[in-house]
Amino acid sequence: MITELSAIIESILFTSDTALSTDRISELLSEFQRNEIKAALAEIVSFYQERGGGFELVEVAGGWQFRTRTPFHTYISRHIKTRSAKFSQSALETLAIIAYRQPVTRAEIEHLRGVDCGGVLKTLLEKHLVRILGKKDIPGRPLIYGTSKEFLEVFGLKDLKSLPTLKEIQALDAVPRYERQEELQLEPERVVPVEGDLPFE
Repeated sequence: MITELSAIIESILFTSDTALSTDRISELLSEFQRNEIKAALAEIVSFYQERGGGFELVEVAGGWQFRTRTPFHTYISRHIKTRSAKFSQSALETLAIIAYRQPVTRAEIEHLRGVDCGGVLKTLLEKHLVRILGKKDIPGRPLIYGTSKEFLEVFGLKDLKSLPTLKEIQALDAVPRYERQEELQLEPERVVPVEGDLPFE
């Protein structure tokens, strides 16, 4: 059963383009107590989980957002037919360095990658996956970079602590150990007669 406050929050979240934090919802609904808003959010999450429909309310990018359920993405893509975001190897490497080492300068990224990354950084900034956090307090005052709220939304992360650890990443590359199958016994090789051994009349 959805309460009136839950219905109000549901309508606000439904019409929002981005994930809304609990703080932002509290600002918008100042006539309600923060603990009431948190309880209403939990109620909405529970309602959609029990309903088991096509979408759910999830905590992502430090806020709340309605998202379609993962098992149905194949069917949704048939309808939407939009190009999924594709990243080059260099863009993924750069994004990974920024995500795990932020705040980080361009020089630090280039030192780790061993190549110039100006063009890649520009692309990531244009896609709003990376943002400029300020300038580092060293000679030259280089810009420092970090990931954005859009980065968390695109990758479906609640916060940066949700990034997979090195151990989890290495586990993906682990080769499964299967029982070794015994070699099958093949028929003994047949001797093929050479031309000189063939009987001729």
